[in-house]
Amino acid sequence: MQLSVAVDLLSTDCQKVTVAVMAELIAVPLKKSADVELVKPLRNLLQNTYEGAEDCTDSLTELARLRSDAIWKVYDRASLDVLYSYYDQLASLEEKVPPQEVQIPFKWKDAFDRGSLFGGRISLTVSSLAYEHVCILFNIGALQSVLASQQPLDTEDSLKLATKLLQQAAGVFAHLKGTVMGAVHQEPTPDLQPDTLQALAALMLAQAQEVIAYKCIRDEMKEGMVARVCAQCEELYTDALRMINREPQRALFDREWSAIITAKQMAFRGLTQLFQGMVCRANKAVGEEISRLQVAVEQLKGALGRLPQAPLLSEQLTKAMRFLAEATKDNDFIYHERIPEARALEPVARAAVAKALPPPARWGAPPPARRDLFAALLPAAAHRALQAAAARRAEAVNAEVNKLREATQLLNSILASLNLPACVEEQDSGELPESIRSKAAAVRAAGGPGALRALMEELPQLLQRNRDILDEAERMLREEEEADAALRSQFGARWGRTPSPQLTEAFRANAAKYRQIIDNAVRADAIVQQKFAQHKEDIELLGRSDGEITAGVPEAAGGGGGGAGAGSAAAELRALLARVETLKKERDSLENDLKDVTLDLKEQFLSALAADGALDEPALTAGALGAALAPLQRRAAALQQQQDSLVAEIQQAHARFAAAGGGGGSRGAALGRLCAAHDAYADLTNNLKEGVKFYNDLTQLLVTFQNKISDFCFARRTEKEELLKDLTQDASRVSRPAPDPPQTPAQEPAAVARKDPPPRPPPPSAAPAAPAAPAAPAAAALPYPMQPQGMPLPYGAAPYYYAAPMPTGYNPYATLPYPHHAPRLPTQPYQPYQHPPAPQGYPQPPPHGYNPYGTQ
Repeated sequence: MQLSVAVDLLSTDCQKVTVAVMAELIAVPLKKSADVELVKPLRNLLQNTYEGAEDCTDSLTELARLRSDAIWKVYDRASLDVLYSYYDQLASLEEKVPPQEVQIPFKWKDAFDRGSLFGGRISLTVSSLAYEHVCILFNIGALQSVLASQQPLDTEDSLKLATKLLQQAAGVFAHLKGTVMGAVHQEPTPDLQPDTLQALAALMLAQAQEVIAYKCIRDEMKEGMVARVCAQCEELYTDALRMINREPQRALFDREWSAIITAKQMAFRGLTQLFQGMVCRANKAVGEEISRLQVAVEQLKGALGRLPQAPLLSEQLTKAMRFLAEATKDNDFIYHERIPEARALEPVARAAVAKALPPPARWGAPPPARRDLFAALLPAAAHRALQAAAARRAEAVNAEVNKLREATQLLNSILASLNLPACVEEQDSGELPESIRSKAAAVRAAGGPGALRALMEELPQLLQRNRDILDEAERMLREEEEADAALRSQFGARWGRTPSPQLTEAFRANAAKYRQIIDNAVRADAIVQQKFAQHKEDIELLGRSDGEITAGVPEAAGGGGGGAGAGSAAAELRALLARVETLKKERDSLENDLKDVTLDLKEQFLSALAADGALDEPALTAGALGAALAPLQRRAAALQQQQDSLVAEIQQAHARFAAAGGGGGSRGAALGRLCAAHDAYADLTNNLKEGVKFYNDLTQLLVTFQNKISDFCFARRTEKEELLKDLTQDASRVSRPAPDPPQTPAQEPAAVARKDPPPRPPPPSAAPAAPAAPAAPAAAALPYPMQPQGMPLPYGAAPYYYAAPMPTGYNPYATLPYPHHAPRLPTQPYQPYQHPPAPQGYPQPPPHGYNPYGTQ
């Protein structure tokens, strides 16, 4: 717990006093950790989620090496630099990866737990970078205290370094006191309790003030200043002693700590009164001087009794006694001043020189000297802003595309209601219209109805795959929660880790969102199937040859229809329909341009983050998105105006065409259905392709989601096994009654209290002897218990020897996933050894329990 410091006297000039450290400085022990796998889970997380993480293996390998070096306990300056480097890289990674996203089980043991015979220690496993950050920062403060205690304090540099390290350690522990609970989100180990950290911060600050007091005495500063510095040191040690002796922290720290702090508190109370008495001596306040020197002698004697190896106290006690004798003599013969009581003395003003130094954001050198392993990664704030901007861009583009498609569908519905262009083409010869031929050729080129069926058959498979992935993810969450609830019910309050529902709330919310998305996709699939069923027969007809289509379309009644007026109206309609096709092509081109819109806001976000420390993503995204979409929105508005005027002209021309007797008939209706089937085929093809892409993209998201849950469950399983191991080891440390002492001969039953040795048997006879009856088993008591109580049994021994049920196949050096109580085995009665039958005439075997080599 506490490192000794080699104490050397500080050699000074003959005018200066010789100063030595009164007692060793107290050092805080370091936390210990277990090795964990960093590279694989972090690589999966970064590559699946964050931009710029395509080649991060080398950086993660370096991070793992830094951690391995950081948890290795070597008490030197190089180890502190390694801790600084690892802490800085963790801080850099935390800025770019949310700590709760990392599902790595970090296990750290309590720094003050000294273990037991079985090697068990209090530990805590938490899957969070924030917890790792806290534990590394604790070790930084602890190692700073260790290095400060190792300083010889015989030079200016060593005094300054010790003071700086102790002030930094005080700042570290004070900082952790206010942040540890927010980082761990559960009951921490005793060394990370806020009260423990507050006590450590107070102790480090008191020791820093102590080193400053040594320097003041060493440099022979004015007595008044030294007295004020020592008074502050006494006050700080008083606070530290009160915090360390407070329950339950009192049982946590080494018992020597309280003794050393008490002695230092008395020592600095005595030094305060000594130097303040010297101030009174200079001011000729003899009565006050004597009173203060009396207190100084009393306190220094008490401190010296607790710290015998303290040359400084011996020297200052000698000085105080000499000054007290001189002042008493002068007062008796010259001044005759009244000596005030000690409690009536005015308190000495305190000089708080030592200050707790808050930990910096980075311990290492500033960039570019400091290497950032994750410089290629975007900060988490910028990454989230880019994701939000991408979502806003997709939402805006989809809204504009939907407007274009709705306008096109409205145009097609108007044309279908007017039976265009079929009624116009019907006026030509009885041959199949050219537009129908081209539409049929396009359907056949796209694969015909078979291609649609293939896409429609693929959708259920993709849907089921996504459902299976989501079901598996929910199953893992459910089983993890059930296992946690079962163990919490079994162990009660001892199962102190965070309940699963609190940790999986975000996972369950995302799972519900994914489930809703899948349900919406199922409804969209039903709409597509309904539309296909509506146009199925006409799509089948379009997929056949031109001759089959001609045979499937009724002939025109009366060989056409209408006169010269109908012909001129038909020609006008054909011209308008050509403009419709041009409008559709322009709209398709505009839709492609909308889909190609991109936003490159990375530099803007980084600049805003560097300038202000925060960024207004909605404002920046809205400005960039408005500038990119404004020209395309103007084109869409112009096309909409053209469509409105074109629809009006088509309706007027069709009215004139119908008045002239054109159109109508079953052939026109059949051709109209074929045109509608072609449009439906195109829409269905686009919808199904989008559906396939949607399901494939959703699969990637669900796989990433499932991997996160798998990492979470693995981390929780590791945490559970570690906690089970601690609980089983705690159970093995429960005190059991000691075995009964062996009975003395006086306590033995009379039947076996005294045993005479049997006579020496004669040599065996060569004659055959009849077998003798076997000896009856002896009922005498054994000298030792058959089964010692409270002793560890070997692996595989019957568990009914233990008072408390133990896990099946319990092994104190292994971790069991779940404890199962073994059934009690039936107790077998003791059967003594049965001697073989002796030959006739051979003496009977000795009674049971006889020992010819027993102690006399």
